[in-house]
Amino acid sequence: MIINKIRNEIRMTSGHNHELLSSLSRAQAERLAHIDFWLYFMGELGRADITARFGTAPAGATRDIALYKEIAPSNINFHASGKTYRPSAAFQPVFDHPPERALTALAKGFGEGITLVQQSLVRCDFPVALGLPRVDVLAPLTRAIHRQFPVRMSYCSNTSGISERIVVPFALVDTGLRWHIRAFDRKSRSFRDFVLTRMSDVEVLEGDEVRSTESPEHDAQWSRVIELELVPHPARGRPEVVQMDYGMEAGVLRVRARGATAGYMLRRWSVDCSGDHRLVGPEYALWLRDPLSLYGAETALLAPGYKDPRGALPSASPSTAQK
Repeated sequence: MIINKIRNEIRMTSGHNHELLSSLSRAQAERLAHIDFWLYFMGELGRADITARFGTAPAGATRDIALYKEIAPSNINFHASGKTYRPSAAFQPVFDHPPERALTALAKGFGEGITLVQQSLVRCDFPVALGLPRVDVLAPLTRAIHRQFPVRMSYCSNTSGISERIVVPFALVDTGLRWHIRAFDRKSRSFRDFVLTRMSDVEVLEGDEVRSTESPEHDAQWSRVIELELVPHPARGRPEVVQMDYGMEAGVLRVRARGATAGYMLRRWSVDCSGDHRLVGPEYALWLRDPLSLYGAETALLAPGYKDPRGALPSASPSTAQK
């Protein structure tokens, strides 16, 4: 399955040796994808760039470069002066490099389990991540999610302070400001959000059976998918700039979000969700064209400017905002 995933990321561009591509092992595909990435984004490749990444001998790096040249002969040129390889003018990437993954690599380097310090590949500046969870909290939670077990933990909430909870986690969620889990809470007998930084003494309850009613299929807010149409804010003088910023088609950016996470996303993007687009400020580049699309979503109260059409906050439990 992993091999198929890698092969699916291969860009089937004319001129590439497809037969060789389809015969690659996983390790070969990863090394060749690294060569492809380095040529595409860094513009220069040496054998040391391969040996440092994979721990291979120089002779092995030479063979990998030769194999890459055989697959994509028009992609790479050798420069004897610096004993380096550079992309040709006709370069076409052999592998797909999704922007999010490419930016992560460029900004933070290639993550390795034994790497002590990650360094960016190009000069880069990005916000410091605040509120990151402790690893001794994160690890048992992800084990429980993967193996489908409940966890017992000490949890501190805004409403009840510190208490012991038994929850059945099934997903990690990054809101842009914090990490939380979506889980079934056996105390309240409902699905809720629990912030990772407020947890301690997390214990996986192996062998404790998870009931069918505690599974994500029974979480109505998680299962509900909302179609959102975002448009340039009417107060913006040049809507074409906003359209370019967000890659809009016909002036609209259509996104899908879960009822359990839509409000977080809209707040993170500073989307004006008021019916009359009344929010004013440089942060509001987008407007939710139909605020009623959020009706009944648990996290709607977190969306900037949103008002429940019944004249009150959404009837869903306020636990999402307070937990």
